[in-house]
Amino acid sequence: MSKKNFTSEALHSDRQGNPEHGVLHKAIHPSVAFGYADSRELAAIFQGKKSGYAYGRQSNPTVEALAKKITNMEDGLATVCFATGMAAIGSTFLSLLRQGDHIVSSAYLFGNTNSLFSTLQAFGVAVTFVDATSAAAVEAAIQPNTRMVFTETVANPVTQVADLEGIGQLCHARGLVYCVDNTMTSPWLFKPKAVGASLVINALTKYIGGHGNALGGCVTDTGLFDWTTYPHIYENYKIADTSMWGIQQIRKKGLRDFGAAMSPDSAHHLSVGSDTLALRMDKACANALAVAEFCALHPKVAHVFYPGLKQHPQHDRARALFRNFGSIMSIDLVDGADCFDVLNKLELVICSSNLGDTRTLAIPVAHTIYWEMGAERRASMGVADSMIRFSIGIEDTQDLLADFAQALG
Repeated sequence: MSKKNFTSEALHSDRQGNPEHGVLHKAIHPSVAFGYADSRELAAIFQGKKSGYAYGRQSNPTVEALAKKITNMEDGLATVCFATGMAAIGSTFLSLLRQGDHIVSSAYLFGNTNSLFSTLQAFGVAVTFVDATSAAAVEAAIQPNTRMVFTETVANPVTQVADLEGIGQLCHARGLVYCVDNTMTSPWLFKPKAVGASLVINALTKYIGGHGNALGGCVTDTGLFDWTTYPHIYENYKIADTSMWGIQQIRKKGLRDFGAAMSPDSAHHLSVGSDTLALRMDKACANALAVAEFCALHPKVAHVFYPGLKQHPQHDRARALFRNFGSIMSIDLVDGADCFDVLNKLELVICSSNLGDTRTLAIPVAHTIYWEMGAERRASMGVADSMIRFSIGIEDTQDLLADFAQALG
């Protein structure tokens, strides 16, 4: 089938491999092991000379079908799927970085990613946190042993938008691996390859799966980085196709060695959910803008953090880079207002730690997902004690606005 537009491609990708019995969705293959009549064929698969399935921890037909779908969405070269988004991030770092290396990271990070960087530092990988809204701040932090720059597209929960284009140009000029976490935007709103990203991370649990019913994560190689220049590629993975060196090492040293394999059941749920990514995101983004505009005028709300608002510091950048402004927004309440009281008054909105669901979810940020960071680090990230983060869903807009009005009132 010739290349189609985003949703058409997603809907029909499972059938491009001529699936058994003409099924519309790739079948769930629960088998852990795969048998071969020719033992030489199995050996060739283990040695990377031939594609195929050797063991369920490394590859599976259902998971690979999802990986191909994500590769198409990100306009990439190849994708490796993991059990969770954090497994994808952690495996990427541990596969490509070594003791004595240095990484420059956005200071505005998801809480668990921040915690992971603490672990990396304990193993001898130095990390410098910078204001990623400025490529100049990233450049100032680069050292002779810097191997990688890592940033998220839109920060959670204060919604800072990184200087994605400027950082991409910098990484290209310096020969650095540019790793972009695209979870908050998804490949429907933004393709990091367009700004020169080497590797793209997606927590599939969020918008791509979209229904809060399966965990998963992935890393996609965009094909833009020259892996022959990277010093940490093991000889075993320097196969004939040099463009595959990086993703092959992530698959072997990350997925295989650490074992965070995605289950076939999860792959099926995530793949089916991804079919409606564009439709869901368009509705959620429209809802988020309506709610953000409502909150910006409410006397109980001190600040609204949403890139779609003209007063947002990176509004123009977000408008230039993204198809839409996303569905994550946060608010700070005025002095004297209690975030727990507001959350408890919400009726339609659910108090929950996830995001990217079809339902609107809310959480008190400082007291939950960012509690472990401590007050000083939270303050440096702009996270106030009264902050509430919302992941806006696809409910009817008027119902959402009515719920916010009564809870804030």
